[in-house]
Parts: sequence; C-alpha cells; structure tokens
Amino acid sequence: MTLSERVKNIQASQTLAITSQVLKMKADGKKIISFGAGEPDFNTPNNIQEEAIKAIKDGFTHYTSASGIPELKKAVIEKLSRDQGIHYNTNQIIISNGAKHCLYNALMALCNPGDEVLLPTPCWVSYTEQIKLAQAKPVFIRTSQENQFQLSAKQLENSITDKTRVLLINTPNNPTGAVYNKEELQKIADILLEKDIYCISDEIYEKLVYENEKHFSIASFGSNIKEKVLLINGVSKSYAMTGWRIGYAAGPEEIISGMSKFQGHCTSNANSIAQKASVEALAGDQESIKQMHDEFDKRRKFIVKELNKINGFSCDMPKGAFYAFPNISKVLKTGILYNGEEIKDSLQLANYILSEAEVAVVPGSAFEAEGYLRLSYATSIEEIEEGMSRLKKLFN
Repeated sequence: MTLSERVKNIQASQTLAITSQVLKMKADGKKIISFGAGEPDFNTPNNIQEEAIKAIKDGFTHYTSASGIPELKKAVIEKLSRDQGIHYNTNQIIISNGAKHCLYNALMALCNPGDEVLLPTPCWVSYTEQIKLAQAKPVFIRTSQENQFQLSAKQLENSITDKTRVLLINTPNNPTGAVYNKEELQKIADILLEKDIYCISDEIYEKLVYENEKHFSIASFGSNIKEKVLLINGVSKSYAMTGWRIGYAAGPEEIISGMSKFQGHCTSNANSIAQKASVEALAGDQESIKQMHDEFDKRRKFIVKELNKINGFSCDMPKGAFYAFPNISKVLKTGILYNGEEIKDSLQLANYILSEAEVAVVPGSAFEAEGYLRLSYATSIEEIEEGMSRLKKLFN
C-alpha cells in the first residue's frame, strides 16, 4: 500500500510513543515511574462533572453548531475579558476538539503551500508536523537557556522573509516552562504589525505561572495587534479535563469563519456534553484551579532541587506550565554505554533511563532541543521522590 506524501512526510509523536511504551511495560508487570505525559493527575473537579451528568440527563446529546454552543462562547468571551482585558464577540470564537484541534484549524485557515511559519524552539512536538500538514514550512528559531528560552524581537526580525506568514508562540511554554515577559512581547507585536505577519499564540498553560510571574497575551496589546492574533486556549491543563477534548480560539472574524468552515467538514461540533461541562469550568467556582496550581508549585520546587543533585544534570527553575527541562549535555560526554554503544544523544539517554531505572522521560530532540530532557511533574510527590531516587542511583 502506498501512503500519501503528506502522511509519509510527518513524524509520529515521541511523547505519545513513550506513553504507549510505558503502558505496555506496566501491563507486563513493571513498576514504571512516568514523567512523560503532559497531563494533570488530578480528577476533573466535581462541579464540572455534575454539569456533564446534568447535560446527559437533560438529553443534551445531539449535534450542536459546528463552531460551538452559544453558552460556551459567552463563557470564553467573559473569561478573556476578565483575565486579559481582551474583548471579543461570538463571531470571533470557535470551540474545537481540544486546543490541538484549534491549532490545526488555524494553520489550515492561514497557510498556503510554501508559506513559512516561524517557530521558536524548544517547541511542542505537534507544531512542526501540523505546519507540514498545512503544506507550509516550519522555520526554527533557536532560543537560548541564557535568555530563559524566550524569543527575542531581534531574532524574530532576522528570521522574517517575504514568505513569512505566521509566527507561532507558546507561553507559558512546553517544554521549557518559559513565560514571555511583557516588554519582549510588545516588541514582537510591533514587528508583526510592521511586517504584516499573523501570530498564533498558544496559551493553554496560562493559569500555571508561579511566584511573581504574570501571563500576558500578545492579543491584549491593543486593537491593531489583536486583529493579527489567533489566541488558542482550552480547559485541558487548568481544569484537569484532558480527556474531555475542549479547546477554543479567539481571533479576527474572517479567520474564525474559515476555521469553522474547515471544522464543519472534518469533525463538526466538539462533544456536546463536554461543552456544557466547560461552561461550568470557565464560569463556575475557580477554587479548584488554585488548589491544583499550589500543588504543582510544590512539585516544581521539589523536582528541580532533586534534579540538580544528579551528576551531570543542570536544571533551571521553570516559571510556568508543569515541566522541568534539565540540561544533560554533561551526561552525554561521560561515555555511558547502552547495548554496547556509547550514548551520544537525548533519545539514547531516555531509552537507557527507561531500561535501567524504569523511569520514563522525554528526549529533548522531540522538541528540537538536543541536550535536554523533559520531565512532567504532573504526578504525585511520592512518584517524583521515587523517580528521583532511581535517577540518583543510576547516575550518582
């Protein structure tokens, strides 16, 4: 069988591949400590669950408008006004099957074959492949640990060509935990306006910022830049609703309309019951967010402290999301042997750790960042303690 060039041109998700491998090893009876999945370990809050149950009992189990129910769009509009001071109308909102779906819709609506999409690295694994599926070209802009993995306005300016169509940014960032500061975002916004370039701003980890940091949306920097930004968010990370698959996008009406047409022919509406539950998530009691945030904060401080006790590991304190991103370039120079070969890259090291310590981590190469590992601390303190103990035993 001959597959399409489109499918042959994309890579499988390394994070999902690791999750699949972990599940298989667990089924074989192995006690795996997994730092792979980017998924909160908390249950969805009870008030949200109850709304879903009510929706089922009320018979709200049929098709909805392809772009989402009015109540959820209203809740999104009020949330963006309340949290970011950005004002939209219902024609500027679309509800999709997760934030990932919104991202794909946005790229398909904006990009033509040969267009360039600027992508700061390290970056989430699916960005690159979605850009390829849209027949556009990902142009990587490598950020540095010294600059806290933030794209600078100068780097952006130096990367723009006459084919540049979109800048895709993610703050707070997966995998680094970087949170873009207001000053640099304003400079980036100015360049995008000057060069007439669109911005897709993935803000799915918005509620997970720590200490004195604050999340800023580039769409909030005035009416002009707002017309160039597609803001992507959802309920998965903040409300422990990964399986409910609800994301949303806010942006210029013409682009949202295009995304809605595309979605109408691909999936139609997002799950009707999950949409009702998401209204409660965005508009209801927000105490559960604070509780989960505070627990993530404790885990963040603990895992970074422990990672820095491991020989060859060096980890900065992430400012957002729920990932630690240790630099392991020193480990790669120590000549560790695995299956008779010297380990020279992060994928080999991740496989070695999984085999020898039964700890699952994600190689930095999955995020266009060789020399690093990503560890999700969206798991219990007890699991983190055991995982760190195993890593210390392996490397110390």
